[in-house]
Amino acid sequence: MEIGPGRGILTRRLAESAARVVAVEIDHDLADRLATEFKGRPGVNVVCADARESDIEQLVPADRPYKVVANLPYYSASPIIRMFLGADRKPQRMVVMVQREVAQSMTAAPGKMSLISVAVQLYGVPRIVCYAPPRAFRPAPKVTSAVVRIDVRPTPAIAFDHEERLFTLLRAGFSAPRKQIRNSLSKGLSVPSEVAEKMLSRSLIDPTRRSATLTLVEWGNLYAEFLSILPTHGGRVPNAGRRRGSRSQDKRHAHAKGARQS
Repeated sequence: MEIGPGRGILTRRLAESAARVVAVEIDHDLADRLATEFKGRPGVNVVCADARESDIEQLVPADRPYKVVANLPYYSASPIIRMFLGADRKPQRMVVMVQREVAQSMTAAPGKMSLISVAVQLYGVPRIVCYAPPRAFRPAPKVTSAVVRIDVRPTPAIAFDHEERLFTLLRAGFSAPRKQIRNSLSKGLSVPSEVAEKMLSRSLIDPTRRSATLTLVEWGNLYAEFLSILPTHGGRVPNAGRRRGSRSQDKRHAHAKGARQS
């Protein structure tokens, strides 16, 4: 599955080696041009749609594994990556081009972790393949890009019973990354500081540490302790919010243009 094929430069190369290519393009004119070009190629299926709202089950047969290749517009890179990684039918692998700083965040080690670091590494093992300078694009952006390969894990790195509960904890932990994690959790979860400190202490995590220093194993231990405080809140997740941006926010950006690789 190729997201954002544009003028089909990468699509043509994929069609030479892949058994089947599903190219999802949001721009109607570009999708029409690609559909015309590949009309005689039964192995290439061009779909005009927003990848963030597409149904994987309708694009890829249920009995077939798939991989995702994408030169993503900067504004939609993180939502699309997280959508595929969090899907019931995950790809075997993702190879995506994103802004350099996003790539570095995705692959960061403990000490420089962020919410996107944990969100990606929860489901996959990312590594930076190479960097792409602005001159590789038309029009040329003002930033450097990077190609990231994500090998999807057979099972998540953290055991959890409810994804939204886990991300509620993660969002709270990274809500004030410069502060001590006990303060971030207290504010982010709307719980007394002593409750947050108890959760951390029982997880063998120093409450004075910063969220960026926690490992995936430590987040898993903290999540187990987080579940233990739910009965005191009537079984509801404290300060729960949506994981992704709202539909209205997504639609406002649906027709924004990202740089296309030349």
